[in-house]
Amino acid sequence: MLTGLNIAVIGGDARQLEVIRKLTELDAKLSLVGFDQLDHGFTGATKVNIDEVQFEEVDSIILPIPGTDQEGTVDTVFSNIEVKLTEDLLMRTPDHCVIFSGITNDYLNNLVQNTNRKLIQLFNRDDVAIYNSIPTVEGTIMMVIQHTDITIHGSNVAVLGLGRVGMSVARTFASLGAKVKVGARDSAHLARITEMGLTPFHLSELEQESKDVDVCINTIPHLIVTSKVISNMPAHTLIVDLASKPGGTDFRYAEKRGIKALLAPGLPGIVAPKTAGQIVANVLTQLLEEVKNEGKGLSS
Repeated sequence: MLTGLNIAVIGGDARQLEVIRKLTELDAKLSLVGFDQLDHGFTGATKVNIDEVQFEEVDSIILPIPGTDQEGTVDTVFSNIEVKLTEDLLMRTPDHCVIFSGITNDYLNNLVQNTNRKLIQLFNRDDVAIYNSIPTVEGTIMMVIQHTDITIHGSNVAVLGLGRVGMSVARTFASLGAKVKVGARDSAHLARITEMGLTPFHLSELEQESKDVDVCINTIPHLIVTSKVISNMPAHTLIVDLASKPGGTDFRYAEKRGIKALLAPGLPGIVAPKTAGQIVANVLTQLLEEVKNEGKGLSS
């Protein structure tokens, strides 16, 4: 139980509703910022403006999966009121206050460093990323079906990167009958691709390897699908970029060339927000128990 824990949930999309539901069930006291247009309420949770939050009593702040932008603005799907997380607000929190976010950026990193607060990136955790790869893969399949005129079965698919998402994507498309090749740099990853029964190639060979692809799925958050790579692709190729914004594709050149390129970060929140929210909520519950026990020394 999270009885006695004061938590500020600031912004977010439908995934946050599952987080709120779980935390209220565990008896946490919640202040909801950026939810003023949400129709239903939650017992134990109060909708407030950010200037109404008693930050002096807040044990934890839960941000949306994207965290903040580079100016500190938090995305609020259920409100039209701009919400910003600032250094002044964080300085009002107790020293043990922990901030949770899916990912981070320079603004958020500097914010917690300047205020000496702890930031936990949920998507840095293997458990969250692996569970989250399931709705990501399903969303990717949906996009490929919607935006191509061929079956996945028998198509030539290139997956770039063999991280936690890349591995799930490659395995699933292969199980659907696609001819999958996977690009990586790490020799251990290249060996794993071979062990999986897929075709490996080094990313330095991407220009050559792109000549016959029907679908290119990128998971690498750096510019990897360059104009040179795109210029070698067949005109019908579909690029699905799953990397966090701004992705790893030269979208301007793809458009100029007439190749459809889709930036699709946050797919779990689009195709399966309930499941994606439950994944985050379950992990958050464990971490908040630690905040409660270690930070305040409250009885569990």
